[in-house]
Amino acid sequence: MGYINPILQLGFEEFCRRAHAVGIDGFIIPDLPVSEYLRDFQLIAQRYGLENILLITPETPDERIRLIDRHSNGFIYMVSSAATTGMQNSFSSEKEKYFKRIQGMKLKNPCLVGFGISNKETFDSACRFSQGAIIGSALIKALGDSPSVEKAVDKLLEGIGVQQEKK
Repeated sequence: MGYINPILQLGFEEFCRRAHAVGIDGFIIPDLPVSEYLRDFQLIAQRYGLENILLITPETPDERIRLIDRHSNGFIYMVSSAATTGMQNSFSSEKEKYFKRIQGMKLKNPCLVGFGISNKETFDSACRFSQGAIIGSALIKALGDSPSVEKAVDKLLEGIGVQQEKK
């Protein structure tokens, strides 16, 4: 995930070449408009086998969501709110109405909910209305509070109620 200006400084094709060389499958560039991506960058990304993960929000009109769905092949990042990312304890009925609206659109691509997934309640709610959840801020916090990546992941999984097999 990154912003378009530093990518353009490197060169979009060079960015894609390097991303592909290190095994990256896709990217999120939130400030790259869909129309500009389709016109100027999609063919380059496809040449390197990279997916541009596009975001939708509660304010995204259905017509734009369908456009994004038509031009996506990975998944659609369903931002849970128009606010900045971070932790919250639960989703409001308004957010659940948004999740149900998207679920009812029967899109071809899976939708994953992100922003605010930090506990069992938000994780379960996100997964009830989509094909999965993206947990960013809670993972970063767990990494900062833990002595190792493994312990951070264990703590995060425990916090969202995911049972792990004994090692």
